[in-house]
Amino acid sequence: MAERIPVNAPDSTYDIVIESGLMQQADRLVDEFGLGRRVAVVTNTTLAPLYGQALVERLPNAALITMPDGEQHKTLATVTQLYGDLVRAKLDRGSTVVALGGGVVGDTAGFAAATYMRGVRLVQIPTSLLSMVDSSVGGKVGVDLPEGKNLVGAFKQPDAVMIDPDVIGTLPPQEWRNGMAEVLKHGLLADPALLDPALHAPEQAAELVRRAVQVKVDVVEQDPYEKGIRAHLNLGHTFAHAIEQVTQYQWPHGAAVGFGLLAAAQLSYALAMCDSDVPEQVEDVLATAGLPRRLNGLDADAIYAAMSTDKKWQNGHSRFILLRGIAHVEIVEDVPKSTVIEVLRRLQ
Repeated sequence: MAERIPVNAPDSTYDIVIESGLMQQADRLVDEFGLGRRVAVVTNTTLAPLYGQALVERLPNAALITMPDGEQHKTLATVTQLYGDLVRAKLDRGSTVVALGGGVVGDTAGFAAATYMRGVRLVQIPTSLLSMVDSSVGGKVGVDLPEGKNLVGAFKQPDAVMIDPDVIGTLPPQEWRNGMAEVLKHGLLADPALLDPALHAPEQAAELVRRAVQVKVDVVEQDPYEKGIRAHLNLGHTFAHAIEQVTQYQWPHGAAVGFGLLAAAQLSYALAMCDSDVPEQVEDVLATAGLPRRLNGLDADAIYAAMSTDKKWQNGHSRFILLRGIAHVEIVEDVPKSTVIEVLRRLQ
């Protein structure tokens, strides 16, 4: 059964369609979203033979464009490559980019779509649990710099997001776990039912995705440009982005976010913002989901130093998204460095 979640963006309204078998219905892209003109399906080298080629063959007047697989390729160099590919594919200002893949593809292809010819249409078709519940929704696109994650980007609302939960069944276990980090984050933010392990089985994927997506939609509709509460969606991410940078992305984003949720909960407790049962509950759900709860030797001082380029910090002042309780989050500024370091060392 199809689920359709409307999103009211600042200058438009689009739908997030969640439906099993949707990947096999490329004609819907033409009939519902008017993709009759030139289309570029952008995917990575791993997904191109699995889904990309078949999708292009079902679409009229479409070209397949591939980018390398992996977070290390989420760069301006890859965007430059995509620009050239879009020109060679003869995309004009009335054309559409279809981003087919996980968060790296969605963010990178989305940024290319936002800036190529000052912006062309964008359709997101996320293929990982993480991108389904998080990065494909809300219109944030961008790439990393050597100095930090997501430091170059734009707001680019898609014309549609098409989610096929059946694809989740083909994911390796690690990708399921990485996506669960963002699902649990949404549970901590606003929907405690997402913390229930009974909902975490792959056969519950459609309901899991629907609930998690709804949390994000509710937030981004209130704050599309991250001027206020949208920053709450970064719960755990100040820690996570620093860990990714320090490990040169050897830690996947989802694993880093999972640890970041626990670090944020422990920091909240250290600042007397919540009772000890909050970090205990967070650690329990992370354990059940198979996500990391210890740094395993990563240097706490190096992680803190990497936080200095975090976009959420302002004028050199730290800003963390912390918990007063489950579904009760708050932005906290000027957290003492010593307290952050102590929490990180306690989680070695």
